[in-house]
Amino acid sequence: MSTSAPTPLWTPTTERIDASNLTRFSSVVGRDRCSYEDLHAWSVEAVGEFWSAVWDFTGVVGARGERSVEHGASMRFDRYFPDATLNVADTFLRWTGSQDALVALDERGGRRVLSRDELRASVAATAAALRAEGVTVGDRVVAWLPNIPETVIVMLATASIGAVFSSTSPDFGVAGVVDRFGQIEPTVLVACDGYLYGGKRFELADRLSEVISALPTLRRTVVVAHLGDVPLANGTLSFADWIAPFAGSSFETVVLPFDHPWYVLFSSGTTGQPKCIVHRAGGVLIKHLQEHQLQCDIGPGDRVMYFTTAGWMMWNWLASVLASGATAVLYDGSPFSPSGDVLFDLADAERVTLLGVSAKFLDSCAKAGVAPIDRVPLTSLRTICSTGSPLSPEGFRYVYGRVKADVHLASISGGTDLCACFVGGDPTGPVWAGEIQRPGLGMAVDVWGPNGASLSSSEGAGELVCTRSFPSMPLGFWGDDDGSRYRAAYFERFADVWAQGDFASWTEHGGIVVHGRSDTTLNPGGVRIGTAEIYRVVEQLPQVIEALVFGQQWESDTRIVLLVRLADGVVLDDALRADIRARIRSAATPRHVPAVIAAVDDLPRTRSNKLVELAVSDVVHGRPIRNTEALANPETLTAIAALPELRR
Repeated sequence: MSTSAPTPLWTPTTERIDASNLTRFSSVVGRDRCSYEDLHAWSVEAVGEFWSAVWDFTGVVGARGERSVEHGASMRFDRYFPDATLNVADTFLRWTGSQDALVALDERGGRRVLSRDELRASVAATAAALRAEGVTVGDRVVAWLPNIPETVIVMLATASIGAVFSSTSPDFGVAGVVDRFGQIEPTVLVACDGYLYGGKRFELADRLSEVISALPTLRRTVVVAHLGDVPLANGTLSFADWIAPFAGSSFETVVLPFDHPWYVLFSSGTTGQPKCIVHRAGGVLIKHLQEHQLQCDIGPGDRVMYFTTAGWMMWNWLASVLASGATAVLYDGSPFSPSGDVLFDLADAERVTLLGVSAKFLDSCAKAGVAPIDRVPLTSLRTICSTGSPLSPEGFRYVYGRVKADVHLASISGGTDLCACFVGGDPTGPVWAGEIQRPGLGMAVDVWGPNGASLSSSEGAGELVCTRSFPSMPLGFWGDDDGSRYRAAYFERFADVWAQGDFASWTEHGGIVVHGRSDTTLNPGGVRIGTAEIYRVVEQLPQVIEALVFGQQWESDTRIVLLVRLADGVVLDDALRADIRARIRSAATPRHVPAVIAAVDDLPRTRSNKLVELAVSDVVHGRPIRNTEALANPETLTAIAALPELRR
């Protein structure tokens, strides 16, 4: 089922197609001028040949070995490049010279630049400091830092010596940090003295002392002077003083197997203690290189800015652009401080070629009337990526109408689970409103019904699955020695097939529409309904700032409840309720119409600004919310649970 207009919003020129990395790759692998569909079919059928070609084409530094894939008893046990050895830091830092490696910007107007040579030197000094602390292969180094150069430096230094890196953002409280880092028993913590967001100042010294006390395995805690005028917490050392004795150290790396752990990423933790997802170095590296160079057309000289925190997998994705020779442009602060124009203004000033944002950000800009097309030319900008939640057709049209008309808008979708994407952009193909263009190369993506049958575009929505293995499948969950939790998370819905937990459908153009998380799929009267169709309608209303939909068990069935946060001065009266219901009925189906519509002052969200439908459903049904620390505003749950509309 397609939600698109009858014509595409954008089609690349012949010159752009011919100049793309994807076209060049197709020629290199002997498939010159073949369609994306044919290239994708080959990439999943000849999986070993495909990933070997990606290794060579993208410039992975290391010894590839003879075998490209070793199939196990099931896809969970497949291994890619089982004979390969590498260190990811070598691929990241293979370029030298004075070209920009990192450009760091903040909402105060600050700007710092590190060249390729300066980054390499900083990584070498930091790696030497870690070695001096006794950190060795397999130890854990953790960062409680904003999206700043030191976060990238510590990550690369950690990887270079074979230790395992994990990060989270400074807006997490003590419990949230300890819930995450405490599970993996870190040896070194690099934190900051505080941060600014939305013009407000947040000092972390007191919280840091509590975190240190709760992490007994720490050998050293180092503090980056981000605010610059906060006294150090007891027992800590400034980052500058810590690495100073090691200035001038040579850059050295430890050569490791392809499957050596690189990252531990954490699930959101809104339904319990966060899962610690252990990611293999070679698998994430080659997957990122493939996505960046082939799906996003990134290469040397490009400048990439993705609005993210160090607590979201898109930070890891952003850092990896260094491995393709691009500059990573880091932004620390609010995307609406002082206004919604800030990211677009910075992208223009910094000659950004790929700008990444969330679908929520684009929707908010549209609602606020932000129109960069009237203010800045964005001459260098070739690609805009959107992720975090489904981007509505109206969001697509906003980009082309109010941001830039000639740009590749790549809606992408994946997850922390694979630290990468299942579906994403095709720089050689048209963009249709509301659609993710293609399944990712090398990804055997499909949409399955409840009985495990593949669904066509005319058969509606089902579970987004991947029927074959891929290199960035996680090694597993930390502490899950028998693999039972890992198996239950992805492989129990369908035997030996990865079920991502997204509700999706194919389109007539060969694209994908993601309708939301399948675990929040609504089932009124036994009919499965994705929440995205409702959001699409409601969030276009000028009276509604944002909305949240969930299913409430009611009288032996499920009724749809819509919570709305209204603009100043707007009252949710019977007329507005009727208008909302009529619009949903017209745009979707009668089954999408909410039985209950209630106004709230605020909606619960994670610290990466994602609304949490499951937490709302849990609190309304009397189930415990086991990790409110993952929420930025947990007090909203109490207010929602007390709504009188939910009791009648």
